[in-house]
Amino acid sequence: MTRPEPQISFEETETKGRFVARVPGVEGEGELTISKVSDVLIIADHTLVPDSMRGMGVGGALAESLIARARAKGQRIVPLCPFVRAQALRHPEWSDVIQG
Repeated sequence: MTRPEPQISFEETETKGRFVARVPGVEGEGELTISKVSDVLIIADHTLVPDSMRGMGVGGALAESLIARARAKGQRIVPLCPFVRAQALRHPEWSDVIQG
């Protein structure tokens, strides 16, 4: 049986942003939050995936969404969140948007 793909949305205010992951048929939501330092610099500061979504690729999907959005907007990411920092080390191809 194939598991459903996480559905990612993005919410933002002037200084903050939040990627939200939902999986059809699974309770809860995952999130990756950012703080906007400037138009070109953002800080990935927190990632949370509930137990109900563990092992479904939700954290990775959130990180990939962050990277794709940063590339599209010409932004650089400071990965303060331990999960995003660990993912950046595993993905050297992200070096075009990861700072530090």
